[in-house]
Amino acid sequence: PSLPPPTPSPSNAASSPLPSTSTSFIASAVRSVSPSVVSITQPTPMSTSSGSGVIIRDGHVLTNAHVVSDREKPLTVTLKSGKKLEAKVVGLDGLSDIAVLCVTSPHSAADLPPAKFGASSSLSCGDWAIAIGNPVGLSETCTLGIISSTDRTSSEIGAGSKRAPFIQTDAAINPGNSGGPLVNERGEVVGINTCIRAEMEGIGFAIPSDFLLPRVERLIRGEDVRHPFLGVQMRTVDDEMKREWSKDPNLPECLEDEGAVVVNVLPDGPAAKAGLKRWDVLKTINDQPIKSAKQASAVVEGLEVGRDIEV
Repeated sequence: PSLPPPTPSPSNAASSPLPSTSTSFIASAVRSVSPSVVSITQPTPMSTSSGSGVIIRDGHVLTNAHVVSDREKPLTVTLKSGKKLEAKVVGLDGLSDIAVLCVTSPHSAADLPPAKFGASSSLSCGDWAIAIGNPVGLSETCTLGIISSTDRTSSEIGAGSKRAPFIQTDAAINPGNSGGPLVNERGEVVGINTCIRAEMEGIGFAIPSDFLLPRVERLIRGEDVRHPFLGVQMRTVDDEMKREWSKDPNLPECLEDEGAVVVNVLPDGPAAKAGLKRWDVLKTINDQPIKSAKQASAVVEGLEVGRDIEV
């Protein structure tokens, strides 16, 4: 025998959906910054170079240098509204992978609302991270993750030719995301999405805003970004290094417990001219204690080109 139909409960009888009056912080953050996110394309002889960018001010757009295939040729900037504008490169620094464009097509201030930037120095591991951009041509794509690390070096992420620090995130970054913003839970830009580790999932990297902004200002003024360097290759003094040293009778005994040991000196570089030698251990730079090679590199990056230093 067939069962009788169920008797609707009062709650089922009035099952019309209630209107939502709330929104997530993620949606709020994306809404606040997405009008400032653009798609960037540039024709190449074989195809079209594409990426993302973020509007900074006065018609200028920040992106990655590797998004620009030819700095002498115009690019197309597509706004959230779908409006397309021509732009040109006003400054580019390949070592830090930063490029600044200026929109040349007629436009209003409302067309190019600047994004709000936050301090990347305030980030902590575990903070929310939202990556926004145009991966594989899919405009206005956002992905959610966390800050996995705040201070990766270029050598750690396999980009040893670059001179920039990196934020690590597990927010998905895909081809076409390069140059788009990495934002915090308040919708503030704390970095620009730059690269991934292709052989692994959930590992992407962004250049932090605190590093970007001073260099962006130089590029807007038409100045080059200058990169200080000592001309040495260094390694951190630690127990593992000391064990390796002790096995080689040709190496001098390392009596230091911390610091950065010089393992190679570039001929005719600043360090060589100052008399720095292989196996020297850097303990301080301008009276700032040095505990690792990573710290030494960060200190050098913040120095002024042409200024004498004490080590």
